Amino acid sequence: MSSREPTLADVAELAGVSLTTVSRVLNNRGYLSEKTKKNVADAIETLGYRPNSLARALHGKRTHTVGLIVPAVSLPFFGELAVEVENALADAGYRILICNSMGRADREREYLSLLVGNRVDGIISGAHNEGLGEYDTIRMPLVTIDRELSPSIPNVRCANEEAGAMATRALIEGGCRHPLLLTSRSGPRNLREAGYRTEVERAGLTPRVVTVAFDTPTPQRFAMVRDALDEARTTAPVDGVFATDDLAAAEVLEWARTRNLSVPTDLSIIGFDGTETMRRALPHLATIRQPIEAIARAAVSILLDQIEGKATRSSSDEAWAPHAQTVEFSGTLIQGRSINA
Repeated sequence: MSSREPTLADVAELAGVSLTTVSRVLNNRGYLSEKTKKNVADAIETLGYRPNSLARALHGKRTHTVGLIVPAVSLPFFGELAVEVENALADAGYRILICNSMGRADREREYLSLLVGNRVDGIISGAHNEGLGEYDTIRMPLVTIDRELSPSIPNVRCANEEAGAMATRALIEGGCRHPLLLTSRSGPRNLREAGYRTEVERAGLTPRVVTVAFDTPTPQRFAMVRDALDEARTTAPVDGVFATDDLAAAEVLEWARTRNLSVPTDLSIIGFDGTETMRRALPHLATIRQPIEAIARAAVSILLDQIEGKATRSSSDEAWAPHAQTVEFSGTLIQGRSINA
């Protein structure tokens, strides 16, 4: 048995037809007899021939492949997001290439180059690296999830500011007077933090934010969360924590256990994401559930509209300039025993 992949020429030879005829069968062009179509189909099945997507792209045809860049599918939110994006694309006849940036800008750059070089029809980016100028040079359909890259690039996300306020209100209404925010990056672009600050200040309380970087390696992460919370408690009481993802909330639960703090009597805890994985692992954790399927399907729908040509081009730089939009979906408060009702 040959170790090489079968070619179009192999199919033509086995079917007893020309290369042009095989191409016409594959592309459903012109009149062809049923016998010819069957001979070509039988040859393709016998040889296990697979059309070369890159070659099709070089001839101006779609590859029906979309690239998805995420930090890591091992993280519950991004794992479930990847599944929902893949399902939505499959429903439309597209395949997916999943790229894990692992929180590294250099790896994201490499994946962008790979996807563009392989002529995918479009890219959905949910990675969290900032300041990547490469996106400004991409001339293909592009959508982001929970990430603002440019005013001309559509962004689909949970209504983070509204949801952050909802989580904080749950703590305050449960009696917390010293609620603290645990997040990966503090600043004006952190909309969950903005919602937290609004509610805390509305209640006449003092905002307090501690950060542990998103790309902190797992072996060191709990130690950093522990140290950050210990330090926070030395300066003022902490009776509630809003963690901006459920994995961080799980680490707060573990910290509370090691410090003999009763949850929620001594410390209330609420997370964010509400994935099926975390709900099964920590059913007692209060959290904000993101509508992952709705987010994924909206992102795919917008991307497919661009692929189908329902996008305009900027007259200034000729880059893709779809009717830039931010599509937000409301989160849902999931009550749990980790907060006072």
